[in-house]
Amino acid sequence: QVQLVESGGGLVQPGGSLRLSCAASGSIFTIYTMGWYRQAPGNQRELVAAISSGGSTGGGSTNYPDYVEGRFTISRDNAKNTVYLQMNSLKPEDTAVYYCNAVVRTTPQRMPRTYWGQGTQVTVSS
Repeated sequence: QVQLVESGGGLVQPGGSLRLSCAASGSIFTIYTMGWYRQAPGNQRELVAAISSGGSTGGGSTNYPDYVEGRFTISRDNAKNTVYLQMNSLKPEDTAVYYCNAVVRTTPQRMPRTYWGQGTQVTVSS
């Protein structure tokens, strides 16, 4: 089994910053794509950022939706099986539960599958 644990959420004023972390643990052979999604009440879960495996470089290519507009940056530390999301210039509409996900192969014989964290609350308000 694989577990993903998010941290770093909280209450921040508009224009402020937060840094989210997600650590993967358990039966891990290879982690491929890691990403962040968010879900606000009444809305569908949407992609915030994703990053592919980077091999020895410790990173990879990134993918962001248009609404991020350069405000968010995703990164990963493969040695720690951890992905980060640096969020700057936060807006009230960024308020949501942020979920970490990862595509993980647990053994060389098994197919990769997607795992999800429990989520961390981000609230942007005065």
